[in-house]
Amino acid sequence: MLRVPIAPAPGGNAPAGIHARAAYLIEGNGTERWSKDADTRRPMASITKVMTAMVVIRSGDLNRTITIKRKYLTYGARHGATVAGLRPGDRFTARQLLYALLLPSGADAAYALADSYGPGWRGFVGKMNTTAHTLGMGHTTYDNFDGLPWPTAFADSTTPRDLARLAQYAMKSPTFRSVAGKAAYTLPKSGRHRRYRWTNTNRLLGVYRGTRGIKTGFTNAAGYCLLFSATRGRRTLYGVALGNVSSANRFTDAAHMLDWGFNAKTPSALRLADVPVTD
Repeated sequence: MLRVPIAPAPGGNAPAGIHARAAYLIEGNGTERWSKDADTRRPMASITKVMTAMVVIRSGDLNRTITIKRKYLTYGARHGATVAGLRPGDRFTARQLLYALLLPSGADAAYALADSYGPGWRGFVGKMNTTAHTLGMGHTTYDNFDGLPWPTAFADSTTPRDLARLAQYAMKSPTFRSVAGKAAYTLPKSGRHRRYRWTNTNRLLGVYRGTRGIKTGFTNAAGYCLLFSATRGRRTLYGVALGNVSSANRFTDAAHMLDWGFNAKTPSALRLADVPVTD
């Protein structure tokens, strides 16, 4: 595979103060800006849900009705996963479930979508791996639909370089971009479901100027992870930070990488409370 040479930013050869075990920064035009262990495979945790969303979006029929089954909820409880708080019997469109999937990182929503679009979750995971292969993500394997540590602690493995490729692909989709860029989303009560309000776990939104998305993740094996993107002027940057020891560090890492990439004169000072350790 032909790789574009890394182009250092005018402010130095590398961003300072990066805590992630592996990281990567790329321009929207494909120019690599900076990397740290970009080709080392690591678990990606809930960043897996980016591919889950893209398989659904690629399949279409986003207005199909999906009824929530109790097994989707017991699955999340069994694994100690972050959930969207869905209730058995509630009916949603697939489009609505994308918000439940990507904003609060709902494992219950992930299971519902995979079960519906598979058919069955095993068939769905097969589609995830086929899509990864099509995108040239040669060092990525999906074992499940949400990034939880099963069947092994290191399930759903990838590299920062592969994830940057996925981010570029996903953010080309207006549907994905619209959902992942929402800081919060409210679904009013109806005859099909109760009222829901989902808040995005991506704390960069509304804090770091130009942030467009895209997804957080956490497991004990993966550490705190972040796949992110920001646009300033005509330039868009995509970045990855994997294996942080704290939630706040992944966001400050992203801010430092973006500031360096944009050659910002004044580094961004982020005040970010830790998000729950489950994602």
